[in-house]
Amino acid sequence: MSDKSISGGAGMPDNWQRLWAPHRMSYLEGENRPLPGNTIECPFCRIPKLSDEEALIVFRGKDVYAVMNLYPYNAGHLLICTNRHVAELPELTTSEQNEVTSITAHAMKVLRKVSNAVGFNIGINQGSVSGAGIAGHFHQHIVPRWAGDANFMPIIGKTKVLPQLLQESRALLASGWNQI
Repeated sequence: MSDKSISGGAGMPDNWQRLWAPHRMSYLEGENRPLPGNTIECPFCRIPKLSDEEALIVFRGKDVYAVMNLYPYNAGHLLICTNRHVAELPELTTSEQNEVTSITAHAMKVLRKVSNAVGFNIGINQGSVSGAGIAGHFHQHIVPRWAGDANFMPIIGKTKVLPQLLQESRALLASGWNQI
């Protein structure tokens, strides 16, 4: 990478380094996402049909499941997804709402135990304008945080480092799930 990166159309240096991730373009163009104009099955409906290892599922409950995020913000980033294909929180049954909450609390305990997470960002994006990549299927993000995890890489280097493969994170969380 050069010392100076060139911004989009203006051609002026912007001091951002670029980490190219061309595999991400297929996702942005609709791979694995049910977007208008494509006939892709909802990935959150497809995932439960796969083996836990193949799907990166950490836990299966009665109404929801916990799965590793394929596009994580941090190592250990989990999604709590409903089994039912519903879009928003008000559409969830009381049983689904309760299980989302209890699985989230349990996931936090597991992440603290197996990875020493000291904090969490927990969020639900409702609707595509809010940032939901898959707006048609309810899911909640659990992003573990550590002191200093926002080190120089994202701040100065404008790059995020994920120190563990998704399969390794999944195996660690799944093995610790029933120990709490």
